[in-house]
Amino acid sequence: MTLKERLEWLTRMTLLVFILASAAFLSAITAMRIAIHGREVTMPNLVGKNVSEASKMLQSRGLVLRVADRIYSDQPINVVLRQTPPTGLLMKVSQQAHVVLSLGQRQLQIPMLEGNSLRASRVELLRQGLQVGEVSGINTPDEPFDTIVLQNPKPGAGASLPRVDVLISQGPRETAYVMPHLVGLNEIEAHRRLDQAQMRRKVNYVSAPQWPHGAVIDQTPLAGRKVPASATVELTVAN
Repeated sequence: MTLKERLEWLTRMTLLVFILASAAFLSAITAMRIAIHGREVTMPNLVGKNVSEASKMLQSRGLVLRVADRIYSDQPINVVLRQTPPTGLLMKVSQQAHVVLSLGQRQLQIPMLEGNSLRASRVELLRQGLQVGEVSGINTPDEPFDTIVLQNPKPGAGASLPRVDVLISQGPRETAYVMPHLVGLNEIEAHRRLDQAQMRRKVNYVSAPQWPHGAVIDQTPLAGRKVPASATVELTVAN
């Protein structure tokens, strides 16, 4: 074999080795990428699942469940309330998923509040680590003002939230009247109409030569307004 033929053969062999090495390198890179992506799984939704069910879901994907915390809630005991990482995130096989589990409802003993004043009930609830929730009022003829008529939850019942909603008495419903039109009437007639409604009044006398003596020239509240029976009507009378 001549020198030229040897050089040509060596060149061809070198090129062949380079091609084979390049192909092997690309194959290795491709295999690594496939292997890496093949070990990634999607994080499932665990919220609302029982801890045993959530653990099986993770195990089927090669993931591990870890309990990060347990808190009181309205959900049953051992139900997943929160999870980290969130649903849909790509996870590497053998990675951990942290969850917060429910301890169920916290059973609080509710004291008797019905028949007590709202202020006394606030003090009693605070003493037991509770608090007054929503306060509503109702007119009741037989219960003193500011007395608790109903409570929720009921006394002695267990509850998950540290709040007690109450309905308090606002006393009997007060009689109300529509304010009559008194301006222009004689003072005596104005008093007669107010006496019929048993409404209190205050009279202010002013000098008003343009008005007849004893005429009502102003009133508070104005005519047509709804006025409780306990209100005081002010009349301004020409003197």
